[in-house]
Amino acid sequence: MKKRNIHILYAVAFLQGMVFYAPVASLYRQARGMSLGQIALLESVSFIIQLAMELPWGIVADRIGYKKTMIAGCGIFALSKLVFWRAAGFWDFFWERFLISAAIAALSGVDESILYLSCGDEDSQKVFGRSNAFSTAGLLVSAGAFSLFMADDYALSALATFIAYALAAALTLGLREVRPPERERRAPVRAFFRLLKSTLRDRRFLLLIVCWAMYGQVLSSVCTWLNQNQYLRCGMGSRAMGLVYILVSVVSMSSAFSQPVTDKLGRARTVLWALALAGLACLTLVFTRSAVLSAACVLFLEGSSALMNPLASQVWNRQVTSADRATQLSIYAVLDEAVSAGGSLIIGRTADLSLDGAFILCAGVCAVCAIAVAVRCKGYFERE
Repeated sequence: MKKRNIHILYAVAFLQGMVFYAPVASLYRQARGMSLGQIALLESVSFIIQLAMELPWGIVADRIGYKKTMIAGCGIFALSKLVFWRAAGFWDFFWERFLISAAIAALSGVDESILYLSCGDEDSQKVFGRSNAFSTAGLLVSAGAFSLFMADDYALSALATFIAYALAAALTLGLREVRPPERERRAPVRAFFRLLKSTLRDRRFLLLIVCWAMYGQVLSSVCTWLNQNQYLRCGMGSRAMGLVYILVSVVSMSSAFSQPVTDKLGRARTVLWALALAGLACLTLVFTRSAVLSAACVLFLEGSSALMNPLASQVWNRQVTSADRATQLSIYAVLDEAVSAGGSLIIGRTADLSLDGAFILCAGVCAVCAIAVAVRCKGYFERE
């Protein structure tokens, strides 16, 4: 039963990784009437909506069970892609982001909880890494299809993405619940406030969550939105962007090797080097107009994210002390999203004024996070 859950979630990760329009996600929106500032604004609004929905969804998941929550979340995700396919203008994309926020809030902590409880702590980093690798394998397949068949048809890429997400939603029907029924119904509101209070008391862990959220927002901004404008000013066309995205997807599959790499180099040391070199990559994008070097910087940032995310997932899950795992993970996600909402808005607004200014800001954020982790939070990555 547990292996079945893991295999289904690997397949779901693969299908939800198949975002066929991803190589031109920013350009797609701009072609439909959006500016970089508006894109960033909707990203921030999306984080705020997630912030409002995270905790209720976490409590609901612990009450009704993880399977039902996964089915609901994946279904809403598929609906968001249907809206995206037909979207044109700010308000259409607003509703698309609203649905995505609801889906992410529903799935936050739930997919990880199913994987964690299905494999145990010892194998969790490996399983999280493989899940991320399947997701990026989906990206690889979709990026290849985009470059070969869809580079001149944005609408077709959006429709294909909806079909993939609909199949992922259908697969979740085959999941098996990993918690006994009597545990599913125990998630009183008072438990949430107790968990929130205990989380807020741990200031060092709060600092780690803030740093990881800032680091994640830098990677998201540069690798998802700002990179495409950087490629444009380097003279790169849509098909070339698709090919670069294929390379990015290949690099992202390194998440499967997260545990061997961090075990060999040392977890804390790997995290600090990842933060420092990410800042250097952002700074390089300010000064280069080389398409090759720009792509190399994005490849490094994506690889950094791939290696670090499974480790972060393991650290977050190890901090859980309550039986209401989804609720506690949702609290962590709320704190993450509160930071990310502000970060997205600031980076996006800076990019509207100056693309180079946004890259400089991202480099500074990475430097600050590296210092904070080295001084206060390194111990979380050194624990066995």
